[in-house]
Amino acid sequence: MNVSVLGGGHGCYAAVIDLLEKGHEVTWWRRDTAASARLREIGSLKVKDFRGERRVPIGEARGTVRIVDALVDAVEGARLIVVPLPSTTHETLATQLAPLLKDDQVVFLPPGTFGSYLFASAMRDADNTHKVAFAETGTLPYLARKHGEDNVVVSAYATRLPTGVFPAAFSTWAFPVLQAGYPSVEPIEDALSGALMNAGPVIHPPLIMMNAGPLEHFDAWDIHNEGTQPSIRRVTSALDAERIAVREALGYGAPHFPLADHYASEGDEWMYGRGAHGKLTDSGDWREDIDLRTHRYMLEDTRLGLSFLVSAGRWAGVATPVAEGLLNVASAVSERDLYGEGRTLEKLGLASLSRDAMRGLLDRGFAQ
Repeated sequence: MNVSVLGGGHGCYAAVIDLLEKGHEVTWWRRDTAASARLREIGSLKVKDFRGERRVPIGEARGTVRIVDALVDAVEGARLIVVPLPSTTHETLATQLAPLLKDDQVVFLPPGTFGSYLFASAMRDADNTHKVAFAETGTLPYLARKHGEDNVVVSAYATRLPTGVFPAAFSTWAFPVLQAGYPSVEPIEDALSGALMNAGPVIHPPLIMMNAGPLEHFDAWDIHNEGTQPSIRRVTSALDAERIAVREALGYGAPHFPLADHYASEGDEWMYGRGAHGKLTDSGDWREDIDLRTHRYMLEDTRLGLSFLVSAGRWAGVATPVAEGLLNVASAVSERDLYGEGRTLEKLGLASLSRDAMRGLLDRGFAQ
């Protein structure tokens, strides 16, 4: 299958390698053309994971990663377009991508923060009427970190990816495409259900807010290792309970992939499988300098993800005091109105919809 990966982040490196090694024809586009030129000169990418260390080739021959500088060249002929980028990139990329998409393509946002609706809206605004499915899931398919311009370490691969499609009416043909690229994809109801599986806004806001002192004091601090203490886990569990309550109020069924399963040694398997938290902390790759004003845990998971959860709770009539409290504290820390800047149902123009109207939109998209 022809697959394109868009972006140059940690997950993008892992994606091009993973999809190539699964036997797909992989095209890679990133905004940084100078970095792309350098990778062409190097001629390969180095990866280290549970299978050991190896290099995968970059070039024009079959069985290599093909890097292109023009977005249109990445989109042309691709059946699956993977966007493993922070949701902070979505608005700009959606506008660029919208006029280029063609019938029967699937755009995969892992995770999405309801980016599926945003990308579909951009396509509508571009007067592009082709039949395109937008899908999103609860996490990146990889726990990955880049180590230099041509090197990535993958600590874990997702074993379960609960995924929703916008519009849900396209699910029948979209899921076979998604599962050809990612066999761990599990179909769920729709894109809003997929957005409310997003783990980042549950994991990261409590970890950065409740570790704010150490993060500002030390040169580097691992919020997932010494930063994950019982008191913080209790807050995370309470926040996740709010997420699940919103899902249930909207009629979404189990499994809800409770975050507690990520830390547990038994019970239901979470998105990264068994022992993933230990693999993450053992790697040492998450001992980092986190600027509480600029890091993606603040600008993506808190500003966009947590605001979306709060807005969905308000629309569904579900109180989310822990989420709102964290969002308010984060706004004070960052000195900005994170809810006002957030990806909310109000900002998306959806807060006034009735339940029936929202269901129609999620099921049929804009062709209602």
